[in-house]
Amino acid sequence: MSIFAFRSLVASVMLGAVAPPLAAQRADNPVAVPDVTMGLIRDPALAATIAEISAARIRETDSALVSFGTRHTMSDTVSNTRGIGAARRYLFAKLDGYSKACGGCLRVEYAPALLEMRGHPDHPMVNVVNVLAWLRGRDTSRVLVMGGHYDSCVCGRTDLGPLARFEATQDAPGADDDGSGTSAVVELARVFSKRFPRGLATSVIFVAYSGEEEGLYGSTHLAQRLHAAGYKVVSAFTDDIVGNVVADDGTVDSTSVRIFGADPDNGPSRELARYAWAIGTIYNPGFRILPVFRLDRISRGGDHSPYVSLGDPGLRFTERLENYKRQHLPTDDFAHVNFGYVANVTRLNASVVGSLANAPAPPVALARRDQASGGQKWMVSWREIPGAARYEVLFRRTTAPTYEKIYQAGAATSFLLPDQLDDGWAAVRAIGPNGDRSLTSAVPPPCPVLTTRADSVAAGDLIRNCIRAAGR
Repeated sequence: MSIFAFRSLVASVMLGAVAPPLAAQRADNPVAVPDVTMGLIRDPALAATIAEISAARIRETDSALVSFGTRHTMSDTVSNTRGIGAARRYLFAKLDGYSKACGGCLRVEYAPALLEMRGHPDHPMVNVVNVLAWLRGRDTSRVLVMGGHYDSCVCGRTDLGPLARFEATQDAPGADDDGSGTSAVVELARVFSKRFPRGLATSVIFVAYSGEEEGLYGSTHLAQRLHAAGYKVVSAFTDDIVGNVVADDGTVDSTSVRIFGADPDNGPSRELARYAWAIGTIYNPGFRILPVFRLDRISRGGDHSPYVSLGDPGLRFTERLENYKRQHLPTDDFAHVNFGYVANVTRLNASVVGSLANAPAPPVALARRDQASGGQKWMVSWREIPGAARYEVLFRRTTAPTYEKIYQAGAATSFLLPDQLDDGWAAVRAIGPNGDRSLTSAVPPPCPVLTTRADSVAAGDLIRNCIRAAGR
C-alpha cells in the first residue's frame, strides 16, 4: 500500500467509515471518499523542526509571565518585576536572545500604539505595545502572522462591577489566558529561527499582542498596519487559551484541540481550517483536531478576528475543554496548565505555519459552464502563480466538511471539471517544486469578491450566484 493510500485509509477510519482510499480522480472514476489529509504531504525538514518543540521551555516562559502578578494592558510599565511593562521587556529579551543565536535572523521590535480605551468613563489614552519577531522570507511582500496575547485581566470578577475589565492593580495571573498561547508563540520563534535562519518562502511574524482583553486593540493595530503597508497577509493565527485539559465536572481531554474557521463555507478562513485539519493530522495523527466552522466561540472573540474582517484567512486554536470558572479570574493559575498539551498545540501550529510559509501563493480561480457537455462540466481557470510547478483541482459536495476528490491539472492553468459545480464546491491550489501545497482557493469564490455584473465580466467570471448587484 502506498503512503498516500495508507493516510487515506487512516483518515477514513478517523471519520468513522472504512472506504477505498482517495486518489487523484479521473473523469471516468468520480468516486467520492472523505479524506481529511487532502493529499498534503509530510516534509522531513519541518518534521525535524516540530520534534524540537519543548514543553519544558514553554513552561519556563509561562512561569515567568505569571510571576509578573498582572499583565493588564493598563498596569505598571515601570517596574521590572510587576506589570505589563516588565512582561513585554521579558518577551523582547527572550526573542532578542533567539535572534542573536541565529545570527540576527529575527527582527525583534516593540510595536506601540497610543489608543483610547473605549468603554472606560475617562476614555484614557493607553500605550498598547505588541512585541514582534519577524523571520524574513524570500518573498518579503507576503507575511504569515502567528500570535497570542500576553495581557491578562480579572474582568470576570463580578464584585468589581462594570469596570472590572479595567482593574489593573490586582493579581491577574492569566496562566492559560493567554500565557499558554504566548509561550507557544515564543517557542515557535525559537525553533523556526534555529532551523530556518535564512527564512522560508514567506515572511513569518511571531507576535505577542497587548490589549486583547479590552477589545482586540493590539491585533487590530497590527492587522491595519500590515494592510496599510501593502503586505499580503497569507494567514493569521492566534493561540488563545490552549493549556487546560480538565473540565469543571472532572472530564479530561488532553488529546484534541479546536480550530475555529469563519464563514462563508467557501471563504479563505474556512479553507484555512481545512488545511490546518489536514496538515495537523499528517504530522501528529494522535492529536485530534476538531474543526469548528464559525469565527469563534459564541459571544467571544480573538486576535484572528481583525484579520478576518479585512478579508485575510484567519484561524483560532483553543483547548477542547474550557473552564469558565478559571477565565479572567485569579484562579487562572499556573497549576492548571498542562504543558504537554500546550506543546502538542504548538506542534500543530508549527505544522501549519511551516507548510504554508513554504508554499506558493494560492491561485484565484474562476469557472464557466461548459456548453459542449450540455452544462454538466465546468471549465476552471486561473492565472499562473510564480514558483508553482503544477496545480491540482479539488472537489467536494456542499455538505462535505472537506474535499473528496483531487484532480491533477499539471502545469496548465485551466481544467475541465467533470463534476457538476452546481452541486458542490471546487478549489484550486498551487504546488511548489518540493511538493509544498498552497491554501486552496474555492470556486466559485465568496460572493463579496464580485459585487456587480461589471466586476464579474471584467474578471472573466460568469457565475451568477456570486453577483450581488446594487438594489437587488
